[in-house]
Amino acid sequence: MSEITREQIQDFLYYENRLLDDRQFEEWLECYRPDTSYWMPAWDVDEQLTTDPQNEISLIYYPTRAGLEDRVFRIRTERSSATSIPEPRTSHNASNIEILEQRDGEVDIRYNWISYYFRYNTTDHYFGTTWLTIDFSGEKPQIASKKIVLKNDYIHHVVDIYQL
Repeated sequence: MSEITREQIQDFLYYENRLLDDRQFEEWLECYRPDTSYWMPAWDVDEQLTTDPQNEISLIYYPTRAGLEDRVFRIRTERSSATSIPEPRTSHNASNIEILEQRDGEVDIRYNWISYYFRYNTTDHYFGTTWLTIDFSGEKPQIASKKIVLKNDYIHHVVDIYQL
């Protein structure tokens, strides 16, 4: 397989972000492999990130895409503690995209992001860094693993997948 270009990576990230902004969650799920892990560790009392999602608190942890599918189901059916009525408006922005490593058909990247969230006449913002492995070996690129570090984690409401 030929080298994966920065443009291919950016196109994929922008596509994933657009799907979140447009609340096209079912299409967004297709950006993830069935065996993907999706993890947002928490900051502990010593201002260190938790390192073991199985034994320490995480803000979000899904060991496979099935967890994300359940999350989308709950959002769509209003069976969520973070029910979003009225629906929020979001804007996701990615920057500082770094290619960390390439293997046969996969690429590890790191990027910074900021997202804006508008609901009830209030605008909030979230920012952080994401480490991502993207699998380009199939018909369409898919995320193999995603680790999200939310850097402004002192927030006044539940954070959901469409805010990150």
